[in-house]
Amino acid sequence: MTLHVTPPDALLACDARDGVATLTLNRPAARNALSDDMIAALTTALAEVAADRAVKAVVIAANGPAFSAGHDMKQMTARRADADGGAAYFADLMARCSTMMQAIVELPQPVIAAVEGVATAAGCQLVASCDLAVAGAAARFATPGVNIGLFCSTPMVALSRNVPRKHAMEMLLTGDMIDADSACRFGLVNRVVGAGEALAGARALAAQLAAKSPLTLSIGKRAFYAQLEMGLADAYAYASRVMAENMMARDAAEGIGAFIDKRAPAWEGR
Repeated sequence: MTLHVTPPDALLACDARDGVATLTLNRPAARNALSDDMIAALTTALAEVAADRAVKAVVIAANGPAFSAGHDMKQMTARRADADGGAAYFADLMARCSTMMQAIVELPQPVIAAVEGVATAAGCQLVASCDLAVAGAAARFATPGVNIGLFCSTPMVALSRNVPRKHAMEMLLTGDMIDADSACRFGLVNRVVGAGEALAGARALAAQLAAKSPLTLSIGKRAFYAQLEMGLADAYAYASRVMAENMMARDAAEGIGAFIDKRAPAWEGR
């Protein structure tokens, strides 16, 4: 096990069992704001997960009344006292946060957000960056930067790749909160469960994924995001190459053989 399992009171609580790693934002008094330390902790944990063959799926959850309120505005405001008014810090912060969000997309394992409470600004971006999301019925989502003179430009990148254009623009231009059912209808989350049941729902979904070939999930996740950036003909050419190569994998031979023999497959991850 490569993932460093932390004590439950850590800034980012990390736990791994039965092939599922759970990363829990644990700064409830600050509404799990993405501070410098929180971004660093998530970046480190994601790197450890990526290298851990025992981890088949990942859940990102949060303690307290908010999933994440986004960037730490108090921390950001304090840097206005810098000699350059905070310009260098703000640029570095956005780069570090963007790198962390991209690490979720680039992770070999599927990542599922378990959302209770509010997920706003970069917190909403974190949800959108995950491959899948399960929301409790009381969860709410917003990109409210426009209300304080700071357009949610980096959250927009993840949001606009998950939500249809008109819905994304409405969220970004109005800053209004949307409820869990609307988020599901928009495509920001996959499932809505009872209030307080998001973590259980996400772990159940993660367990379902963890039972599949980890190699196949990794191939599929990487190909999914790659082909989205291509034109139709290029996407088909790329996907055809990926599928032909996938057919040569030991797990593909095993899975097809198990299907024909009507037995459970024994995945090897190769």
